[in-house]
Amino acid sequence: MTSSQLVLDRVSLHASMGNQMLLEDISCKISQGDRVAIVGASGSGKTSLLRLLNRLSEASQGKILFEDQEIRQIPVISLRQQISLVSQESKLLGMTVRQALSYPLELRGMSKQFIQQRMLTWMEQLHIPQDWLERTEVQLSGGQRQMVAITRALMVQPKIVLLDEPTSALDAGRSQHLIHVLIQTSQTQQMTLLMVNHQLDLAQEFCTHLLHLRQGKLLQDLAADQIHWTDLKQSLIEAEAQDAEEWD
Repeated sequence: MTSSQLVLDRVSLHASMGNQMLLEDISCKISQGDRVAIVGASGSGKTSLLRLLNRLSEASQGKILFEDQEIRQIPVISLRQQISLVSQESKLLGMTVRQALSYPLELRGMSKQFIQQRMLTWMEQLHIPQDWLERTEVQLSGGQRQMVAITRALMVQPKIVLLDEPTSALDAGRSQHLIHVLIQTSQTQQMTLLMVNHQLDLAQEFCTHLLHLRQGKLLQDLAADQIHWTDLKQSLIEAEAQDAEEWD
Protein backbone atom coordinates (compact mmCIF):
# COMPACT_ATOMS: atom_id res chain seq x y z
CA MET A 1 0.00 0.00 0.00
CA THR A 2 1.34 3.46 -0.93
CA SER A 3 2.23 5.52 2.14
CA SER A 4 0.57 8.91 2.52
CA GLN A 5 2.59 11.79 1.10
CA LEU A 6 0.43 14.52 2.65
CA VAL A 7 -1.58 14.17 5.83
CA LEU A 8 -3.88 16.89 7.14
CA ASP A 9 -4.91 16.29 10.73
CA ARG A 10 -7.80 18.47 11.96
CA VAL A 11 -6.45 21.57 10.22
CA SER A 12 -8.19 24.92 10.70
CA LEU A 13 -7.41 28.37 9.36
CA HIS A 14 -8.69 31.71 10.65
CA ALA A 15 -8.80 34.85 8.53
CA SER A 16 -5.90 37.20 9.23
CA MET A 17 -8.36 39.81 10.43
CA GLY A 18 -11.45 39.02 12.49
CA ASN A 19 -12.74 35.70 13.75
CA GLN A 20 -13.88 34.25 10.43
CA MET A 21 -12.97 30.58 9.97
CA LEU A 22 -11.71 29.95 6.43
CA LEU A 23 -11.11 26.22 6.99
CA GLU A 24 -12.37 24.14 9.88
CA ASP A 25 -11.22 20.73 11.09
CA ILE A 26 -9.93 19.40 7.73
CA SER A 27 -8.51 15.88 7.82
CA CYS A 28 -7.45 13.85 4.78
CA LYS A 29 -4.60 11.79 3.35
CA ILE A 30 -3.04 12.12 -0.11
CA SER A 31 -0.67 9.53 -1.57
CA GLN A 32 2.11 9.94 -4.11
CA GLY A 33 0.78 10.03 -7.66
CA ASP A 34 -2.76 10.99 -6.63
CA ARG A 35 -4.62 13.49 -8.80
CA VAL A 36 -6.93 15.33 -6.45
CA ALA A 37 -9.74 17.59 -7.67
CA ILE A 38 -10.82 20.16 -5.08
CA VAL A 39 -14.33 21.45 -5.68
CA GLY A 40 -16.82 23.66 -3.87
CA ALA A 41 -18.89 26.81 -4.20
CA SER A 42 -17.17 30.19 -4.27
CA GLY A 43 -15.70 31.02 -0.88
CA SER A 44 -15.65 27.42 0.32
CA GLY A 45 -11.92 27.50 1.13
CA LYS A 46 -10.40 25.81 -1.93
CA THR A 47 -7.61 28.36 -2.53
CA SER A 48 -7.01 28.68 1.21
CA LEU A 49 -6.34 24.94 1.35
CA LEU A 50 -3.75 25.15 -1.44
CA ARG A 51 -2.02 28.09 0.25
CA LEU A 52 -1.65 26.10 3.46
CA LEU A 53 0.15 23.29 1.70
CA ASN A 54 3.15 25.37 0.66
CA ARG A 55 2.99 27.74 3.62
CA LEU A 56 1.70 30.89 2.01
CA SER A 57 -0.67 30.66 4.97
CA GLU A 58 -0.11 28.95 8.31
CA ALA A 59 -2.71 26.73 9.97
CA SER A 60 -4.33 28.14 13.11
CA GLN A 61 -4.86 24.64 14.49
CA GLY A 62 -3.99 21.07 13.59
CA LYS A 63 -0.96 19.83 11.69
CA ILE A 64 0.10 19.07 8.13
CA LEU A 65 2.64 16.33 7.45
CA PHE A 66 4.65 16.05 4.24
CA GLU A 67 6.39 12.69 3.95
CA ASP A 68 5.99 12.18 7.72
CA GLN A 69 7.50 15.57 8.62
CA GLU A 70 5.56 18.54 9.99
CA ILE A 71 5.71 21.17 7.23
CA ARG A 72 6.50 23.89 9.79
CA GLN A 73 9.77 22.04 10.42
CA ILE A 74 10.76 22.21 6.73
CA PRO A 75 12.51 25.43 5.58
CA VAL A 76 10.12 27.37 3.35
CA ILE A 77 12.45 27.45 0.33
CA SER A 78 13.02 23.69 0.55
CA LEU A 79 9.29 23.03 0.96
CA ARG A 80 8.35 25.15 -2.07
CA GLN A 81 10.94 23.38 -4.21
CA GLN A 82 9.04 20.18 -3.46
CA ILE A 83 5.48 21.55 -3.32
CA SER A 84 4.90 24.13 -6.07
CA LEU A 85 1.83 26.39 -6.25
CA VAL A 86 0.50 27.80 -9.53
CA SER A 87 -1.91 30.60 -8.68
CA GLN A 88 -4.58 32.03 -10.96
CA GLU A 89 -2.76 35.35 -11.38
CA SER A 90 0.85 34.33 -12.01
CA LYS A 91 3.45 37.03 -12.65
CA LEU A 92 6.71 37.03 -14.63
CA LEU A 93 8.18 39.80 -12.42
CA GLY A 94 9.56 41.80 -15.34
CA MET A 95 11.21 38.80 -16.98
CA THR A 96 10.77 37.46 -20.47
CA VAL A 97 9.15 34.04 -20.80
CA ARG A 98 12.57 32.50 -21.42
CA GLN A 99 13.99 34.07 -18.26
CA ALA A 100 10.98 33.12 -16.16
CA LEU A 101 11.19 29.49 -17.25
CA SER A 102 14.96 29.28 -16.79
CA TYR A 103 15.32 31.07 -13.47
CA PRO A 104 14.18 28.31 -11.05
CA LEU A 105 16.55 25.80 -12.66
CA GLU A 106 19.42 28.30 -12.72
CA LEU A 107 19.00 28.66 -8.95
CA ARG A 108 19.57 24.92 -8.69
CA GLY A 109 22.84 25.17 -10.62
CA MET A 110 21.70 23.39 -13.77
CA SER A 111 23.60 24.04 -17.01
CA LYS A 112 22.24 26.30 -19.74
CA GLN A 113 22.18 23.38 -22.16
CA PHE A 114 20.18 21.21 -19.75
CA ILE A 115 17.74 24.05 -19.04
CA GLN A 116 17.26 24.76 -22.75
CA GLN A 117 16.54 21.12 -23.51
CA ARG A 118 14.08 20.72 -20.65
CA MET A 119 12.37 23.98 -21.60
CA LEU A 120 11.88 22.92 -25.21
CA THR A 121 10.62 19.49 -24.14
CA TRP A 122 7.91 20.93 -21.90
CA MET A 123 6.98 23.65 -24.39
CA GLU A 124 6.49 21.00 -27.03
CA GLN A 125 4.35 18.86 -24.69
CA LEU A 126 2.19 21.83 -23.74
CA HIS A 127 1.97 23.22 -27.31
CA ILE A 128 3.66 26.51 -26.45
CA PRO A 129 5.16 28.22 -29.53
CA GLN A 130 8.79 29.33 -29.32
CA ASP A 131 7.93 32.86 -30.37
CA TRP A 132 6.57 33.40 -26.84
CA LEU A 133 10.08 33.11 -25.38
CA GLU A 134 11.12 36.73 -25.81
CA ARG A 135 7.76 38.17 -24.78
CA THR A 136 7.22 39.95 -21.48
CA GLU A 137 4.18 39.78 -19.22
CA VAL A 138 2.41 42.71 -20.91
CA GLN A 139 2.74 40.96 -24.28
CA LEU A 140 0.88 37.87 -23.05
CA SER A 141 -2.82 37.26 -22.57
CA GLY A 142 -4.15 35.92 -19.27
CA GLY A 143 -4.33 32.42 -20.71
CA GLN A 144 -0.79 32.63 -22.07
CA ARG A 145 0.55 33.76 -18.68
CA GLN A 146 -1.30 30.85 -17.11
CA MET A 147 0.37 28.38 -19.46
CA VAL A 148 3.82 29.86 -18.79
CA ALA A 149 3.29 29.52 -15.02
CA ILE A 150 2.20 25.89 -15.41
CA THR A 151 5.19 25.14 -17.66
CA ARG A 152 7.54 26.70 -15.11
CA ALA A 153 6.13 24.54 -12.32
CA LEU A 154 6.34 21.32 -14.34
CA MET A 155 9.88 22.06 -15.55
CA VAL A 156 11.13 22.08 -11.96
CA GLN A 157 9.54 18.63 -11.50
CA PRO A 158 8.52 19.02 -7.84
CA LYS A 159 6.97 16.16 -5.92
CA ILE A 160 3.61 17.95 -5.67
CA VAL A 161 2.04 20.63 -7.87
CA LEU A 162 -0.88 22.72 -6.57
CA LEU A 163 -2.99 24.20 -9.36
CA ASP A 164 -5.54 26.94 -8.63
CA GLU A 165 -8.07 27.06 -11.49
CA PRO A 166 -5.41 26.32 -14.14
CA THR A 167 -7.94 26.33 -16.99
CA SER A 168 -9.87 29.47 -16.00
CA ALA A 169 -8.40 31.60 -18.83
CA LEU A 170 -7.96 28.81 -21.40
CA ASP A 171 -10.20 27.84 -24.30
CA ALA A 172 -11.77 24.38 -24.39
CA GLY A 173 -9.15 22.80 -26.64
CA ARG A 174 -6.16 24.02 -24.65
CA SER A 175 -7.88 23.09 -21.39
CA GLN A 176 -8.46 19.55 -22.61
CA HIS A 177 -4.86 19.20 -23.77
CA LEU A 178 -3.51 20.53 -20.46
CA ILE A 179 -5.56 17.98 -18.51
CA HIS A 180 -4.20 15.22 -20.77
CA VAL A 181 -0.59 16.33 -20.13
CA LEU A 182 -1.19 16.55 -16.37
CA ILE A 183 -2.60 13.03 -16.27
CA GLN A 184 0.30 11.70 -18.32
CA THR A 185 2.82 13.49 -16.09
CA SER A 186 1.34 12.10 -12.89
CA GLN A 187 1.43 8.60 -14.34
CA THR A 188 4.96 8.68 -15.74
CA GLN A 189 6.64 10.66 -12.95
CA GLN A 190 4.43 9.73 -9.99
CA MET A 191 3.92 13.47 -9.50
CA THR A 192 1.09 14.32 -7.10
CA LEU A 193 -1.34 16.94 -8.40
CA LEU A 194 -3.99 18.90 -6.52
CA MET A 195 -6.26 20.99 -8.73
CA VAL A 196 -8.98 23.46 -7.87
CA ASN A 197 -11.38 23.59 -10.80
CA HIS A 198 -14.99 24.69 -11.18
CA GLN A 199 -15.36 22.80 -14.48
CA LEU A 200 -16.67 19.43 -13.33
CA ASP A 201 -16.18 17.75 -16.71
CA LEU A 202 -12.45 18.47 -16.50
CA ALA A 203 -12.32 17.52 -12.82
CA GLN A 204 -14.02 14.22 -13.61
CA GLU A 205 -11.54 13.38 -16.36
CA PHE A 206 -8.56 14.46 -14.25
CA CYS A 207 -9.06 13.09 -10.79
CA THR A 208 -8.31 9.86 -8.99
CA HIS A 209 -9.65 11.47 -5.82
CA LEU A 210 -11.99 14.32 -4.87
CA LEU A 211 -12.24 16.75 -1.96
CA HIS A 212 -15.55 18.63 -1.75
CA LEU A 213 -15.50 21.73 0.48
CA ARG A 214 -18.46 23.72 1.77
CA GLN A 215 -18.03 26.88 3.85
CA GLY A 216 -14.59 25.78 4.99
CA LYS A 217 -15.57 22.24 5.92
CA LEU A 218 -14.78 18.99 4.14
CA LEU A 219 -18.07 17.48 2.99
CA GLN A 220 -16.71 14.63 0.88
CA ASP A 221 -13.38 12.82 0.59
CA LEU A 222 -13.88 10.22 -2.12
CA ALA A 223 -12.05 8.05 -4.62
CA ALA A 224 -13.08 8.76 -8.22
CA ASP A 225 -15.11 5.57 -8.54
CA GLN A 226 -17.24 6.57 -5.53
CA ILE A 227 -18.32 9.95 -6.91
CA HIS A 228 -21.87 10.56 -8.16
CA TRP A 229 -21.08 13.41 -10.52
CA THR A 230 -24.69 14.38 -11.30
CA ASP A 231 -25.50 14.66 -7.60
CA LEU A 232 -22.28 16.61 -7.01
CA LYS A 233 -23.14 19.10 -9.75
CA GLN A 234 -26.59 19.66 -8.28
CA SER A 235 -25.11 20.10 -4.80
CA LEU A 236 -22.70 22.76 -6.07
CA ILE A 237 -25.49 24.62 -7.89
CA GLU A 238 -27.61 24.62 -4.73
CA ALA A 239 -24.68 25.80 -2.60
CA GLU A 240 -23.95 28.71 -4.95
CA ALA A 241 -27.64 29.72 -4.92
CA GLN A 242 -27.82 29.52 -1.13
CA ASP A 243 -24.66 31.58 -0.69
CA ALA A 244 -25.94 34.23 -3.12
CA GLU A 245 -29.21 34.42 -1.18
CA GLU A 246 -27.35 34.84 2.12
CA TRP A 247 -25.22 37.67 0.66
CA ASP A 248 -28.39 39.42 -0.56
